Amino acid sequence: MNWPHAIILPVVLPLMTGALLLLAERRAERIVPAITMLSVLAQLALAAALAVQAAQGPVQAYLLGNWQAPYGIALALDRLAALMLVLTSLVALASLLYARNRDAKRGAHFHALFQFQLMGLNGAFLTADLFNLFVFFEVLLIASYGLLLHGLGKARLRASIHYVVFNLAGSSLFLIAVSLLYALTGTLNMADLAVRVPLLPAGDALLIRTAALLLLVVFCVKAALLPLYFWLPETYGSATAPVAALFAIMTKVGVYTIARVYTLVFGDGGGPAANVAWPWLPWLALGTLALGAIGALSSTRLRGLVAYLVVSSAGTLLLALGLGRAETVSAGLFYLVHSTLMAAALFLIVDRVAGLRGEAADRLQPAPMSTSPALLGAAFFFCAAAAGGLPPLAGFLGKALLLDAAIGSALAVPTWVVVLLAGLGTVVALSRAGSVLFWRSSAAPASMAVDLADPAPATPKAAPAAAANVPDAARSTPGQFAAIGLLVAAMAATAAWAGPLHAYTSAASRQLFDPAAYVGAVLGARPVPAAIDIRREMRERGGAKGDKR
Repeated sequence: MNWPHAIILPVVLPLMTGALLLLAERRAERIVPAITMLSVLAQLALAAALAVQAAQGPVQAYLLGNWQAPYGIALALDRLAALMLVLTSLVALASLLYARNRDAKRGAHFHALFQFQLMGLNGAFLTADLFNLFVFFEVLLIASYGLLLHGLGKARLRASIHYVVFNLAGSSLFLIAVSLLYALTGTLNMADLAVRVPLLPAGDALLIRTAALLLLVVFCVKAALLPLYFWLPETYGSATAPVAALFAIMTKVGVYTIARVYTLVFGDGGGPAANVAWPWLPWLALGTLALGAIGALSSTRLRGLVAYLVVSSAGTLLLALGLGRAETVSAGLFYLVHSTLMAAALFLIVDRVAGLRGEAADRLQPAPMSTSPALLGAAFFFCAAAAGGLPPLAGFLGKALLLDAAIGSALAVPTWVVVLLAGLGTVVALSRAGSVLFWRSSAAPASMAVDLADPAPATPKAAPAAAANVPDAARSTPGQFAAIGLLVAAMAATAAWAGPLHAYTSAASRQLFDPAAYVGAVLGARPVPAAIDIRREMRERGGAKGDKR
């Protein structure tokens, strides 16, 4: 597909679908899930087509309103943006499959909020303008506020208050930073900023570095980097499973924006603000990686453990960026795909495990399960091995590529030490959780696992009849199995086709470190001649009326 207007569709499609769903919820509620599913499938097919399109050529710009950049709004598609679109659509499909017929019915407007969240995510990956990046941030955040509260509950309400306050503070800093940038340069188009920032006079060096560091703080809030991570474990641990799975891609927005802005605008050619982030980023990333492993080891709930794995993966990704090499960024992008799929899958698996354990839920303590979770245990073991970076899965390959690329850098020794120790801590944490959940629980008598609400001991003969009284939360739907299977299959595919994926991420990394190509594509894009010249027609009609007179 090489249709020029395809670049805008990942933003327009979820926007129009969300608006349609708000109307359909009142008049034709039964078709709402089908509309949402068709939209997400279309977005996945579109993202795949755009990835193929991006892999075949240079950066492609799209001028909204047909105004030339930097005077109008511009979108840009390259390999990195296309990769993020595919990953977002894939995680969204799994989350939606899991939510159908159960979690989606816990509150109002789930499907519409889901679409608006996708609109914000896709827009953030495609925009070529910092102000519109702020706009898309706000769209995805507003939608995430509603999704986080979906299903209600005191824990979600408490987490949502912290989440909203923290992100509102981040949004305020974002506005201050972009205002300062606009005052200094007169533009917020990222390609134009890459041209104008190096030309600033020496007297503005302190101001431009201040703006760059303020932006870094904002993006680190989104990426959950130390010390701005503490909103994430409680937020992700409190959300419903499909929402938490979708949120696994949200921290990657922060990672993406740091990669985009600090290689394009504040990279080697950033003048007074050149490479302003690199002295800070790798050390903070190492601390985040270590903290994530410690948090996973100290977690008493499985959801919290998985949330800390998200923090740890953010540290790994930002470490790859902070080392400032195309090779390390390539390894980081490879690991980004794996870690996002892994976290989303674990959130869904954890929810199924909690549903089978009755009152024990996701607490890390031995408790009987209502049914035999053989497939669920196998899926958990697979994802645990992937999270721990064990061979031959993609987690091992991503970390191996990162460690190999770090050789020769100034931070090679701390990188090797922290990455390996954090991986060991993750393996220990997940091994402990697996043994508590599946090994010790399986030792409980079968009669105890039938009906946890019945204080009277059940006889073996009564077990089949009692099994009919298993709570609804313990019953898995076909959509839930399909969602977990989709993510596990995608993780296996990243390992099976690691070579082509690494080739793609390597090309994306080289493209990222070539700001001239991005600047040339965005600023060099020309408005398309109008198919109908309205002004000429008006002049001709005016002349015809004059002749008649």
